[in-house]
Amino acid sequence: MDAVIKFTSQSQGRDRIFRASQYACALSIYLLRNNPERKDLVKKLQSLEINMSAGRKLFRLGNTVNSIDAAKRTMQLSDRVLCLCLTVANINRALYFICDNVLWAKSVGLIHSIDKERWSLNASRWYFLSIVMSLTRDVYVVSQLMVQRERDKHFRQKMDQHLSQSPEIAEPVIPQLDAFLFLLLESLKSHPAVALDTLKNVCDLFIPLDRLGIYQTNAGVVGFCGLVSSLIGIITLAQPKLKLKP
Repeated sequence: MDAVIKFTSQSQGRDRIFRASQYACALSIYLLRNNPERKDLVKKLQSLEINMSAGRKLFRLGNTVNSIDAAKRTMQLSDRVLCLCLTVANINRALYFICDNVLWAKSVGLIHSIDKERWSLNASRWYFLSIVMSLTRDVYVVSQLMVQRERDKHFRQKMDQHLSQSPEIAEPVIPQLDAFLFLLLESLKSHPAVALDTLKNVCDLFIPLDRLGIYQTNAGVVGFCGLVSSLIGIITLAQPKLKLKP
């Protein structure tokens, strides 16, 4: 109970619960859209989704400052690749939150003379760029882990044993692919924080891709990816050891 109270007392915790609920509603609406007996339920879910989205905008009002502060900290990282990826990601996230705050002000009537669609597209663009840079960081970290694992003598013996147990795929090219996949999976398995962060960012990527028309899917895919990403966010916030740092 103490853990639940501590989690819900944080603005990030409440935002992630609202986010999971929002995308769960979106997914449910998509799955029930062709069921005439569920029209009333669909309307209620649509209303709930809108309210959850509006509530999240309120929770995010102070996140611009947090992102700028995070960018200042990541600029001090000694690893230049991590420094570049995380700083650019945080700057883009700050720009996204600025657009998001303007859209919130528009929705409550504080601002009238803005193009809502234009600001919404700009928010999606900054969000997309921040996710791309976060994924680039993930790829870099995974590649570093793979290099470290490959240099480990015990792991090389384990990999050789794995390949020798699969003679049916011992063709001129396939062994290299099998060795790469084995190395990748073992590296992710031994570092769950990296695996979770990568999966979260991959799921998040589908949301702006669809919104910007770069790779359009449907509301079901967006809802499912958003829900998975939100659940991972809840897990990493509840269990800080599973959150990738820096």
